[in-house]
Amino acid sequence: MSYFPHILAFVFFIFFVLSALNPLDKTVWIVEIIPILSIYLLLIMTYKKFKFSNTSYTLIFIGLFWHTIGAHYTFAEVPFDFITNLFNFERNNFDRIGHIVVGFYAYPVAEFLIRKKYANKVIASFFALFFITSIAAAYEIVEWGYAVIEGGDAGIEFLGSQGDAWDAQKDMLCDIVGAIIVLCLLWIYKLKEREKNHDN
Repeated sequence: MSYFPHILAFVFFIFFVLSALNPLDKTVWIVEIIPILSIYLLLIMTYKKFKFSNTSYTLIFIGLFWHTIGAHYTFAEVPFDFITNLFNFERNNFDRIGHIVVGFYAYPVAEFLIRKKYANKVIASFFALFFITSIAAAYEIVEWGYAVIEGGDAGIEFLGSQGDAWDAQKDMLCDIVGAIIVLCLLWIYKLKEREKNHDN
């Protein structure tokens, strides 16, 4: 599976190109795709210096794929009716799940700190959680700023609150929940590795 990151990168590139074809709102697509491409290019440029585990790459690319879909349709307009109807939601929760997925980045952050020996597992886990929390808060501020400056439909679509006065707070909570989920996964993996080494 040594070529797994390359396969993910290639598939995502094709996916990205397809997302650029007739997006629902071109302005929103451009604004939403900038952080996606930044992460994608950063992974490519630093690949030779540091290779994450396949688990980390999987979690990262889940986020990239999910966000790219949201960029194409705008998060509030992604065809997600089957989930909305299945759980009788009052709104399109594609963006809420997207924020949970953003929390997945806590795993590679913690992995990087641990493997580089910059911090032990406990400190790395707390740093990763606080890092995601900070990014979540910063992004909500950016959304608000862009919505005010841009105004009109593009600003509303980028904000994606769908009329929920507590949208920003709920989004940040979802980011934190996603981070906690994958950090628990990290600790389970580490415990299994410790047990395996002990048995050997």
